[in-house]
Amino acid sequence: MITIHKSAGNGLEAINEIVYGSWVNVIDPTANEISHLHQALGVLPDFVTHSLDIDERARTEKENEATLIILRVPFFQGHTADVPYTTVPLGVIITDKLIATICKVETGIAQGLLNGQVRGISTTKRHRFVLELFLRMANDYLNTVRTINKAVDALEDKLQRSLRNKEVLELLKYQKSLVYFTTGLKSNELLMERLQKARFFEAYPDDEDLLEEVLIEIRQAIEMTEISNNILSQMMDAFASIISNNLNVVMKFLASVTIILSLPTLVASIYGMNVNLPFDESPQAFAVILAGSLTLSLAVVFIFWKRDWL
Repeated sequence: MITIHKSAGNGLEAINEIVYGSWVNVIDPTANEISHLHQALGVLPDFVTHSLDIDERARTEKENEATLIILRVPFFQGHTADVPYTTVPLGVIITDKLIATICKVETGIAQGLLNGQVRGISTTKRHRFVLELFLRMANDYLNTVRTINKAVDALEDKLQRSLRNKEVLELLKYQKSLVYFTTGLKSNELLMERLQKARFFEAYPDDEDLLEEVLIEIRQAIEMTEISNNILSQMMDAFASIISNNLNVVMKFLASVTIILSLPTLVASIYGMNVNLPFDESPQAFAVILAGSLTLSLAVVFIFWKRDWL
């Protein structure tokens, strides 16, 4: 799918053709769209195909007057997925005429620009537009890590009473997501530092300041992700022990109940033998035996309770 937008007033408007100063947003293009894109944008076909490679790392490449920047951005795959949150490559192509963003899946970063979440966005200021895109990327990481932390807090309440491994496996899924985030953020940080050293955004002082802000946000996201990952790792170890302890408590209770219930059974088995036994001639024999069994069971219950075995 290919959509084209151009700044108008305080926002962006959709247009039907690629013109000077426009933004071309590409989501999972077909083979025909890919062929049309590299001709319309005037770039190498690899610029498009590399952006669609799901395993592509964050990097930059320049050919003639076109520059390709590939970032790793967060992507939500669904709560039932083995890794709920992962990262995907987002390609940004900058030419002397326009900007193009290419991604295999639809992320919330481009959608945030379309929804007017960035004030005064302009597609004609290509470097500023790209930096705003980078800033959206860093903020998206921060917001997603906060969402993961909330999901982990909800699982923590369940784990305190759990006897199964289901909740621990759920935590493992979120830990995998944080590992992907850490890897993606660090590669993005290295890319931004290279762009800063190459003075790619040196044309305007405001652009340099915005790049510095992007770097600060990325570093904050890295620190927040690593903290969450460390806490989650320690939490998983702790809750694995809690689940084992909860199971031991249940087994201890069941063993105690089994012993208590076996005592009346033992007494009844003895008095069921076909031999001479005390009280066998007494009309109150059943009541005496029943009272004795109950007394014995209550005494064992008291002993177990005093020893905290129940």
